[in-house]
Amino acid sequence: MLGGFTSLKENPGTDWGERMLNTVASQTIRHLFTRSDSVDVVVRCYPSSKLLQGSIDSFKVSGTGLVIRREFRAEEMSFETDAVSIDFSSVLKGKIRLKQPTQAIAQVTLTENDINDAFKAELVRKRLENLSNPELTELSGGEPISFTDVHVNLLPNNQVKMQAKAELPEQGLVPLSMTCTLDVERRRRIRFNNPQFQPEEIPESVQAVSRTLTTALAEILDNMVDLDRFNLDGVTLRINRLETQGEKLIFSGYAQIERIPENP
Repeated sequence: MLGGFTSLKENPGTDWGERMLNTVASQTIRHLFTRSDSVDVVVRCYPSSKLLQGSIDSFKVSGTGLVIRREFRAEEMSFETDAVSIDFSSVLKGKIRLKQPTQAIAQVTLTENDINDAFKAELVRKRLENLSNPELTELSGGEPISFTDVHVNLLPNNQVKMQAKAELPEQGLVPLSMTCTLDVERRRRIRFNNPQFQPEEIPESVQAVSRTLTTALAEILDNMVDLDRFNLDGVTLRINRLETQGEKLIFSGYAQIERIPENP
C-alpha cells in the first residue's frame, strides 16, 4: 500500500486538485500541534478525477518533533487512512471537511527525554503534587505530600525503571526507586504493572517509608495515563500494542478521525 503513494515532488504531472489538497492538508494538520519540526502529507487518489467527487483512496501523514498541548512532545507520529470522503468545495476555500469519519493506522514514538519532560508538564504535576489522601498524609502528620523529580529509564521487554522523590514535612526529600512493566488496557490506558521496589538504591534509614511511598506512587501512575486526556481536536487515538526499543517507546494502534480542524 505504501508503494502506491506518489510524492508530488517526484511527479510533476500530478493533477492540480491533488496538488491543492496536499498543500491544504499539510497546512491544516500542522494546526493540530503547538509546534512541529516537520509535517508531510501524501495523497493517493487514482484516477485523480475522483477527487472532484470528494473520493480519496487514502492519505498518509507523517511528522517529527510534534508538540501537543504545548507540553507533550512526540519524536515521530504517522497515520495512514482508509478511503476518505471529503467535501471538495472546502478544499477550494483552503479547508478540509470530512463527509464522514474515517480510521487510520497510527504509530507514535516517544523518546526517554519526551517521557521525562512530560512529567514536568503542569497537567501531570498537578496529579503528583499536594496530595492529601489519608494513606499518604498518615506518613506526614496530616500534611500534603508531593512527588517530584520523576525520572524514567526505558528497559527491554516493556519494562521501565522509575526514580522520584517524595517531599515530607519532617523528613525532607525521600528518594524512591522501582521497576515496573508497561501494558495497555482497553486500548486507551497505560498500566504500570508489577511494581518492584529497589531498596539497594535507597539509604537504609528511609527504606521503610520509601517502600510505602513507592507503592503509593505506583498506584497513582497506574491510574493516571489515559489517552482520552491527550486526544487531538477531532482525532481519537487508540493503542493496540506498545514496545520499548532502546531509548524509545513505540505505540502502534489506530486513530478515529471525526473531523479535521480548520485553519485558525
